[in-house]
Amino acid sequence: MSSLREIKTRITSTQKTSQITKAMHMVSNSKLRRAEENAKSFYPYMDKMQETISAIGGNDSSHPMLVKRPVKKTGYLVVTSDKGLAGPYNASVLKNVTNIIRERHNNDASQYGILVIGRVGRDFLKARGYNIINEMVGLPEQPSFKAINAMTKSAVERYEAGEFDELYLHFSHFISVLEQEVQERRILPVSQSDIQATGATAMYEFEPDKEAILDVILPQYAESLIYGALLDAKASEHASRMTAMKNATDNAKELIDDLSLQYNRARQAAITQQITEIVGGAAALE
Repeated sequence: MSSLREIKTRITSTQKTSQITKAMHMVSNSKLRRAEENAKSFYPYMDKMQETISAIGGNDSSHPMLVKRPVKKTGYLVVTSDKGLAGPYNASVLKNVTNIIRERHNNDASQYGILVIGRVGRDFLKARGYNIINEMVGLPEQPSFKAINAMTKSAVERYEAGEFDELYLHFSHFISVLEQEVQERRILPVSQSDIQATGATAMYEFEPDKEAILDVILPQYAESLIYGALLDAKASEHASRMTAMKNATDNAKELIDDLSLQYNRARQAAITQQITEIVGGAAALE
């Protein structure tokens, strides 16, 4: 049986850990509310952008960003976090993308390239020898479009230059505080289902012409899809961390209760032994 001192030390250290995880849970809860607001505020922009793309490119446009081409090399943009302690958030995304790379490309680095956001994903993929061609770490908790602009432009420009023939985005989609879903979304070429004609074409006059407008707006649309997914992933990250910290706090409380019970039993046994020794000593003196 552990000594009273050892049990007391474990109780004290577990209480301190519980205080830390409880504070992290509260911080993540606050960050989650802001992340949800940021994601929701971006929806109207994306809706209007999609409406415009639908009006311009919904009639079988031959623009290179709308047409599938033979796939020689695939790009994967992977969104993870810079910090851990977020439950299965990072592990789920990384497991998904590595499984897909193994199935589609047999881990042949000449057939794919990875652009990774987040220190956890960067370190994981680099340590295992995956073909990382661009990385971004140190993003703020509530990232602006300007903060992510360099990565989004790099991804789109690589597709336009022919380095990639398709570009996929891997991230954790926020459903609720208790549910997040890892998704793979094709960013480029832009899916025809996203730009079906809505009947709104007659409301627009295009100057100088549709193709010239698409040259400008389609890269912006693809970059917006990436930014919107990043906002979604941030909400998912904070929700996952909040859940993980709540579970850690609950587990710490259960451990403290068990240790307290063990401490009281050990203390009672020690007192009983002392009383027995005193009684035995008194009887010997008689």
